[in-house]
Amino acid sequence: MYAVLTAIIAYLIGCINNAYILTKYMRKIDIRNYGSGNAGATNVLRVLGYKAAAPVFALDVLKGVIAVLIGKYLMGNTGAMIAGIAVVCGHNWPVFLKFRGGKGIATSIGVIMTVSPLLGLIALAIGVTVIVLTKYVSLGSITGTVTFVLLNTIFWNSTQIFVFSLILASLAIFQHRSNIKRLLAGTESKLGQKTEIK
Repeated sequence: MYAVLTAIIAYLIGCINNAYILTKYMRKIDIRNYGSGNAGATNVLRVLGYKAAAPVFALDVLKGVIAVLIGKYLMGNTGAMIAGIAVVCGHNWPVFLKFRGGKGIATSIGVIMTVSPLLGLIALAIGVTVIVLTKYVSLGSITGTVTFVLLNTIFWNSTQIFVFSLILASLAIFQHRSNIKRLLAGTESKLGQKTEIK
């Protein structure tokens, strides 16, 4: 029962889509109708710029942190991991937005940094480095989550956290499947490219 309760609470927290809410408030638009069609911080950055994207990113990270802390309070480390996966699923597929959400990277950062701060920091640093060098946010996002899996393989702690890292990476890869196709085709948008609102 606690596992189900933890998952439901975390999922509903994830369903609070900050990209959708803030852009509706700031510009009276549905961010999913612009740019990549993704309700996340990267698309807000592309469409509305840094000032709009920064609070979206921060709030998405925060909801990952909050969900994990609630899960840990209810069920310890197991609850933290259940909540971490559920909150990312809520962000990606929010019931209130007909399951059209974001790609879960900012929320995954909050989750990973709360569950495993040291390995999370290393994975984040590598992901950010890839973004800085290539200007591809999608590539850095995928690299960061896959790095977290590799780090949990190298510095083995438990099967539980390894499976947790594998699920988060799988969610990130699945949500970035169209980006992967564009990366392979050389047509992926780079950081800094903007989409004008008409």
